[in-house]
Amino acid sequence: MELHVAQREVRSVFIGGAVGQFVTGAIWLASAALSTWGSRRLGILSLVIGGMFIFPLTQLILKLLGKPASLSRENPLSRFSLQTVAAMLATFPLIYLAARADLNWFYPAFMIVIGAHYVMFIHLYGMWQYGLLAAVLAGGGIVVAAMKPALFSFGGWLTGAVLIVFASAVLAGSKGR
Repeated sequence: MELHVAQREVRSVFIGGAVGQFVTGAIWLASAALSTWGSRRLGILSLVIGGMFIFPLTQLILKLLGKPASLSRENPLSRFSLQTVAAMLATFPLIYLAARADLNWFYPAFMIVIGAHYVMFIHLYGMWQYGLLAAVLAGGGIVVAAMKPALFSFGGWLTGAVLIVFASAVLAGSKGR
């Protein structure tokens, strides 16, 4: 299967990643809410544990929408998507160490990690827009860490909002095709 055909299938099956970004944004917003009105620990746990359910929830929503929820066996990018997750998980110790040094760096460190993760989505989806998302999240993480906002969950709120806006833009763009 040629790369452009494989990428077209990824965009088609996963609706340009919009469903996954909505799910991810909702998890970030829930984490930020729990951090704001519950406790930092609850917010952190909800993001880490909730993150494990992003792909299964995305598949469930796709199935409820009547869409296929997985790529064809011939698509070489199905293995690539697993590799991007493995690469992201390998960086979790950095998030842990950053948060141990200063708990207020938890969300900014996570923003940088998922921003870096989305760089690989440029290749996966064949969409330059993921480069923009990666830059906004990684750059935003650096800015938020440097700002040291008084609200611990600020980076969580920001990331959730960015992901929801991105998902909405991708969905709106996919309807025009």
